[in-house]
Amino acid sequence: QVQLVESGGGLVQPGGSLRLSCSASGSIFRINRVGWFRQAPGKEREFVAGISWSGAYTNYQASVKGRFFISRDNAKNTIFLQMNSLKLEDTAVYYCYADVQNRYWGQGTQVTVSS
Repeated sequence: QVQLVESGGGLVQPGGSLRLSCSASGSIFRINRVGWFRQAPGKEREFVAGISWSGAYTNYQASVKGRFFISRDNAKNTIFLQMNSLKLEDTAVYYCYADVQNRYWGQGTQVTVSS
């Protein structure tokens, strides 16, 4: 099994930045891919960004490309999501995920973009 713990959410004004972190533990040697989804009130959970466990491959949802950047720290088994130029529509609960044979999820962290 894999355990994921997110941190770094909060309240930010439009145009501001936040960095989310996701710390992975457990059977991390079996992880193929990690990344982030988000879920806004009344909407379905949607993919935001993903990265291979090696860090060699990344992909992004079109609406965040060029504003959000996913990375990982191999030594700390931590995944980051740097979010810049935040917009009101980025408000959501952000969930970290890890793909092994199953998909594991973190508990989520709230990001609120508001003036």
